[in-house]
Amino acid sequence: MADIRIDLEGDVIQRLTVAAELKGRTLEEEARDIITRAAQLTPEERVALSDRIRSMQAKPSTLDSTDLIRAARDRR
Repeated sequence: MADIRIDLEGDVIQRLTVAAELKGRTLEEEARDIITRAAQLTPEERVALSDRIRSMQAKPSTLDSTDLIRAARDRR
């Protein structure tokens, strides 16, 4: 876990403190929950990540496995 320091305006801190108190949490717990929820990838971001990973992979082979199977069968 990393320690992060974020400078926020006083009114933002006050609103977060009120929101935390209404939920029975500390300011840190409230901030952690907000950041955790905000860090989740949207469906569009997941697709973009999948596309990026796919583009890094080797291109699929044009080799037809049917030909390999037939060749192996014919060698018997």
